[in-house]
Amino acid sequence: MSTDHLTIAAAQIAPIFLDRAATTVKIVQTIHDAATRGAQLVCFGETLLPAYPLWLSRTDGARFESTVQKELHAVYLEQAVCIEAGHLQPICDAANEKNIAVVVGIAERPADRGGHTIYCSCVYINQLGMIESVHRKLMPTYEERLSWGIGDGAGLVTHPLGAFTVGALNCWENWIPLARAALYAAGEDLHVAIWPGDKRLTQDITRFIAKESRSYVLSVGSIIRAEDIPASVPYRDQMCTNGETIYDGGSCIAGPDGDWLVEPVTNKEDLIVVEIDHAHVRRERQNFDAAGHYGRPDVLQLTVDRRRQAAAQFLDDPTN
Repeated sequence: MSTDHLTIAAAQIAPIFLDRAATTVKIVQTIHDAATRGAQLVCFGETLLPAYPLWLSRTDGARFESTVQKELHAVYLEQAVCIEAGHLQPICDAANEKNIAVVVGIAERPADRGGHTIYCSCVYINQLGMIESVHRKLMPTYEERLSWGIGDGAGLVTHPLGAFTVGALNCWENWIPLARAALYAAGEDLHVAIWPGDKRLTQDITRFIAKESRSYVLSVGSIIRAEDIPASVPYRDQMCTNGETIYDGGSCIAGPDGDWLVEPVTNKEDLIVVEIDHAHVRRERQNFDAAGHYGRPDVLQLTVDRRRQAAAQFLDDPTN
């Protein structure tokens, strides 16, 4: 295989809703399946682990002092991912064992923000199983702000993978021009866009980003059906009706000319595997390179603060 080639996979799977341990097992198995099919990178949807907070739009999420919202948030906190506690270790171990990079969306409960606020985070794990970046969503969309905190720029970074440079954004922050520009300036030529899972979210923007950036774009969403929400989840009957598909997937892949490699896949769990060729990027950059010869830093400049925000800075006296 030429060093220009890379095999990538979009894992359109359903979570075991609000069950971190069971969903982790499913993610690990999917990593193994992707590696068996030759993938060197496998990507999963937004907050797949342990679930997207779909109840907000279905249970009057903005009602203040609501018992329903408090109880559901308590469960979400219990099942959310604390990286410092080792919750991602099985996924890291699978990446290392199978020599495959992983992009996974998590509902993160970080210790550095007090441990009781959830962030929509996109995690990049390299082929050695090391967590290289955690990007907290810059601005949760609409009712998501009732559940998630506002992130920072610490994860606006890219990662080398073979001939490619990989970057990733969460859901609607893919629409933020300067967030995309930050990744372009960091050399991105394989863009991963992670979504809760819906064709209407992915079908236009995937090709648009590909044409704007002259990069490959992999959009990956989850499937969530009524059958994926266990009866034990509080207020389940208010979230869904039997037989309903709440999120239909919409995972797809576009080339750097904006043409489809895989059109949006809907209404099924699927592991979509494609080989891409870096030479195609180089051909398309001949006439447009957003961060290169079409950039005008003498006229238009972007400053990106990539410091991790923290609740406090503790300046202790080392002599005490």
